[in-house]
Amino acid sequence: MDRPDRRVARRRLLGASAAAAGAALLGPLGASARAAETAPAARPTLIPLPDGFRPEGVTIGSRPYAYFGSIAHGGVYRADLTTGRGRTVVEGQGPGHPVIGLKLHDSGRLFLCGGPSQELRTADPRSGRVHTIATVGSAGTFVNDVILTPGAAWFTDSFKPQLYRLALDRHGTPGEVSTLPLGGDWQQGPDFTANGIERTPDGSALLVVNSFADGGTLMRVDPSDGVAAAVDLGGARIPNGDGLLLLGRVLYVVQQRQNAVDVFRLNRSGTRGRTLTRITDARFRIPTTAAAWGGRIYLPNARFDVAEPTPDTEYEAVAVDQV
Repeated sequence: MDRPDRRVARRRLLGASAAAAGAALLGPLGASARAAETAPAARPTLIPLPDGFRPEGVTIGSRPYAYFGSIAHGGVYRADLTTGRGRTVVEGQGPGHPVIGLKLHDSGRLFLCGGPSQELRTADPRSGRVHTIATVGSAGTFVNDVILTPGAAWFTDSFKPQLYRLALDRHGTPGEVSTLPLGGDWQQGPDFTANGIERTPDGSALLVVNSFADGGTLMRVDPSDGVAAAVDLGGARIPNGDGLLLLGRVLYVVQQRQNAVDVFRLNRSGTRGRTLTRITDARFRIPTTAAAWGGRIYLPNARFDVAEPTPDTEYEAVAVDQV
């Protein structure tokens, strides 16, 4: 996810128990992520968001509701995908506590990335309560995106070569936080580097966007030791790669500054991929992340091309058909 404000400055190591978790705890991709219901033709393809909201992340569960996080104030807005109407379900804690990426757990709990606040948070969209789990990293850390696995939530840091692992029990209750340094092929750039995160189709490893290495590429990260290997995308580059969405073996890479979504088909282990297509849409205004429901992909327009957003700046999310 691209830096929302360039003026904002963007511990443990994994213990033996986290290392032992490794591939086993990542698990295979769940049925809810693979399957999507057939959408009625009348469902809106443009979802209005509140003026001045400054959306970045989006997440959708098994029901037709999308949750969007706000860079402006850290609130969460829930939109009904069948009607396009919505409301704020989590009030923000202010501009010092933005929400960048977010994911919805099966328990109903939201996991939130705090960007430059360095915070890992959870929120209950039913009560609106927010809980800060931990403050991670060090000066300059930018907690960007998150993916949920059966035993943990994994967070990227855009300015440090490391991931954060938040242990989860079977109910999705947060536990211990640990830091996983990245090695192998990982190259840390002088600016924004790590971005979106996903799992491989077989659940054995993590996939992380590296905006710097080789002009922008996808890295496969071993969760037990942090060793990263570049995924062979057949020569394709993802210099503006932001959010990742994996449906089965089809990976959607949001190329936000290009107003496009590049689509790849991966092998099961996530070591190789081939280009399927590129999705473009005249309604794209720098989309950042993607979530799926009912045969469609939903992407918030972050409008990072607006130099100084105001409370009156308009925002929306766009729906496009899945490949």
